[in-house]
Amino acid sequence: MTDFMQALAAKGQPDQTFEALAQLVQDTIGVKLFTTMVIDRDRNVARRNFTNMPDAYPVSGEKPRHKNRWTDIVEDQHKTFVANSIEEIADVFPDYELIQSLGCESCINVPVTIDGQVIGTLNCLHEAGHYTPERVRAADALKMPGAVAFLLHEKYNQGA
Repeated sequence: MTDFMQALAAKGQPDQTFEALAQLVQDTIGVKLFTTMVIDRDRNVARRNFTNMPDAYPVSGEKPRHKNRWTDIVEDQHKTFVANSIEEIADVFPDYELIQSLGCESCINVPVTIDGQVIGTLNCLHEAGHYTPERVRAADALKMPGAVAFLLHEKYNQGA
């Protein structure tokens, strides 16, 4: 967490904080593909605001929001969504073939909640079966740093 706090204090925001968040995610639960998405309810989309694989998943990419099992778990219940096989991922994400082509067949989506509302998600993907119950529990520690990163993103991107 010390590196995250140092990044938070550094110039170059919010990029420095998101890079440190990505490293914190790697150190805490392991990740191949890491993205963060902001929920834009006015436009009914989720917009990517960080990625560690910009060629496959560029920043500012958008996905339409659909009501399904994922939204029930993440947005309605404020719980972490877990899928440990490509079949489970394919059930809720239409881009599952791209996900699989990147060597990822498991994911967790950690909700970032502020003021009683999920404002975005930390999206962590890895090989099949990677997100064990222990790793899912450990991901809870990422919610606060995630919230800080999202708030910084909002601050530095007002009017963008």
